[in-house]
Amino acid sequence: MQTISENINSIKANESIPASVGSENSNENLNAENLGTIVRRKTRPVKIGSVTIGGGHPVVVQSMINEDTLDIAGAVAGIRRLHEIGCEIVRVTVPSLAHAHALAEIRATLKQTYQDVPLVADVHHNGMKIALEVAKHVDKVRINPGLYVFEKPKSGRTEYSQTEFEEIGEKIKETLKPLVVSLRDQGKAMRIGVNHGSLAERMLFTYGDTPQGMVESALEFIRICEELEFRNLVISLKASRVPVMVAAYKQMAKRMDELGMDYPLHLGVTEAGDGEYGRIKSTAGIATLLAQGIGDTIRVSLTEAPEKEIPVCYSILQALGLRKTMVEYVACPSCGRTLFNLEEVLHKVREATKHLTGLDIAVMGCIVNGPGEMADADYGYVGKTPGMISLYRGKEEIKRVPENEGVEQLIALIKSDDRWVDP
Repeated sequence: MQTISENINSIKANESIPASVGSENSNENLNAENLGTIVRRKTRPVKIGSVTIGGGHPVVVQSMINEDTLDIAGAVAGIRRLHEIGCEIVRVTVPSLAHAHALAEIRATLKQTYQDVPLVADVHHNGMKIALEVAKHVDKVRINPGLYVFEKPKSGRTEYSQTEFEEIGEKIKETLKPLVVSLRDQGKAMRIGVNHGSLAERMLFTYGDTPQGMVESALEFIRICEELEFRNLVISLKASRVPVMVAAYKQMAKRMDELGMDYPLHLGVTEAGDGEYGRIKSTAGIATLLAQGIGDTIRVSLTEAPEKEIPVCYSILQALGLRKTMVEYVACPSCGRTLFNLEEVLHKVREATKHLTGLDIAVMGCIVNGPGEMADADYGYVGKTPGMISLYRGKEEIKRVPENEGVEQLIALIKSDDRWVDP
């Protein structure tokens, strides 16, 4: 059976982005919206190893291993597992210099035993030395503005004076500069990753615990990078509450547009939890923004094995028409008109065809919902009369067959169009 990764690779050469992506022509954008096409915000391309974020490229899927980076074999295995199922960029945590040194061996081992996977290092808490070392071994370094230069809270503080605010800003610039210069000179990238739960104290005092504080925190670091002629930046503004996350990204996109900035955005609901609710929560935030054209790369953060995140990412992108990496199934919810066990047949059709790439297959319970509701599907399986089903190619009825031969005949129809591949 093909993996998601193999499906992605098989269509990348032909994968297209809507012509309206990044269009500045309002008539084109209006036409795209009328046709139900998402008009993506125009962003600069930022290369992360062999993958490009932004610039009209397909929305990139990311995740993060949970193995300790000091465990070389475990980390390599974790990275490889994720990449093999379709994770295009993998992040690792680097809490110490020892972990940073370990990444040199991790990368070398990947190259020798597998391939050169795009890697991102997560650096926190006064991490200048760590970041400088790890920048030699990865494609992107992620820093958190609220923690990169840690400000000790002062008891009894009621405000930050302008002088204090600016003094800390200068300290941040001084601390950040070596990393920016290193990444700039190596042609690598940085993610400025703001988290709602870890805003710097002076941002909290100045802007409150708000999306605006998150935006201003990101902008401060962006301006430092721009002063140093470094623009290989990706920005994120994550929160565990969906309304805060959505508001922060929308404000960030608006401010960047006003300031002439075109940096790609990394979307995610942080600490979304697990199970069905974790998936719904992540989808609510990520899909809301993607549907408005905001977002160039995504990560679904689940309290589960990282491998469980990847199918959710691709399902979100598939549902929005932004990536096509699996079969899209169209099926009615069933009612009294249904002429067969719809749930059972849909399961059989899915099991027989789920390894295919890029097809739309409809399973409809009766002729009332059939041809009209499934008009956009490539193939249709429709209840015609008791015990008989009709097979469609697009809107055209091809043949009627006994229900017990339906799945077999559907496969034969797909094969006759040379659109079948063996699992």
